[in-house]
Amino acid sequence: MFSSMSQSQECRGFKHSDETGGPYALMLLSFTGGLLQVVKESVRIPVYVMIRPRAGDFLYSDWEVEVMKRDIEQMKIHRADGLVFGALTEDGRIDTELCMELLAASRPLPVTFHRAFDMVHDPAVALEALISLGFERILTSGCDCSALEGLPVIKRLVEQAKDRIVIMPGGGITERNLQRILEASGSQEFHCSARSSKDSTMKFRNSNVSMGGSLSIPEYAVKVADVTKVRTLNAIAKNIL
Repeated sequence: MFSSMSQSQECRGFKHSDETGGPYALMLLSFTGGLLQVVKESVRIPVYVMIRPRAGDFLYSDWEVEVMKRDIEQMKIHRADGLVFGALTEDGRIDTELCMELLAASRPLPVTFHRAFDMVHDPAVALEALISLGFERILTSGCDCSALEGLPVIKRLVEQAKDRIVIMPGGGITERNLQRILEASGSQEFHCSARSSKDSTMKFRNSNVSMGGSLSIPEYAVKVADVTKVRTLNAIAKNIL
């Protein structure tokens, strides 16, 4: 999750939607009603909230499902504009039964199926299942490590969808590859973090401690939305879409 201040202050000019949700770098600092309220008060774009009880796979226990349902209730109370979630069966198919339950709990909000899609056994079959369930869009890297690598699959998904559902490329999208991805895939939307690292203003620093449990995660830096990157990406998209 990016800094909440970066969400509200740096993304004012973003054209499409803002997706809040944690964790970033597996920090498990989930969204809160307070964060959603602050972001919605500060931006003029739809805010979609990710419903994800933990990092890892997308096969959820009964306890985790209950957490997801409670989170959905809370985000509706705090006026989320839409939700983002996904769930799979143990054999890598869309968990249609659970998705139906979560979609029912989410109504009348629109829902995006997140990158759990990239872990499915058969993307073409999964696409049809999600259309039947009534999802608004699918966020996907084309079942590959990045949207650029998965571009052929994304293109096939757009062609198969035939405007029945939005296919939103996401994963490793930058100013350097956005034009190629949009033009080659035929997608009308995209998802990216547009992030940069901002050094902490802490003067005293204890370099012996890592709160995230990993020395690879800097303790005195935060990820923020980069307004310059956002504007550049937005300009590229406007020239294509």
